[in-house]
Amino acid sequence: MRPIKTREAPAAVGAYSQATTNGNLLFTSGQIPMTPDGELLSDASVAEQTVQVLDNVASILDSEGLTMGDVLKMTVYLGDIENFDEMNEQYSEYFEDAPPARSAVEVANLPKGVDIEIEAIATL
Repeated sequence: MRPIKTREAPAAVGAYSQATTNGNLLFTSGQIPMTPDGELLSDASVAEQTVQVLDNVASILDSEGLTMGDVLKMTVYLGDIENFDEMNEQYSEYFEDAPPARSAVEVANLPKGVDIEIEAIATL
């Protein structure tokens, strides 16, 4: 296992890595709507939060020479499933041709009071 770290995504704020790889697959930690310089977008719309989260995922992938096209599976955690359509509208912009497998679930709470968290599994 090799941890992955990039300055182009928010730094890990606990005992975890931004992502890890075993040489075949890359697993991101859950990404929340935080800019690489640490600004939390918890008061932004779900659409804006979704864009920041997916930009964070894309930055982590890019640090390993990957793109969103290399993603096999994403898990989307929503604070309110009623925000699914707003999230999905932005999400679909990142995966126009061949979207990966995806789960979207409503959860009781997310870190720092945000509305969305997304994690990804990609192939190297």
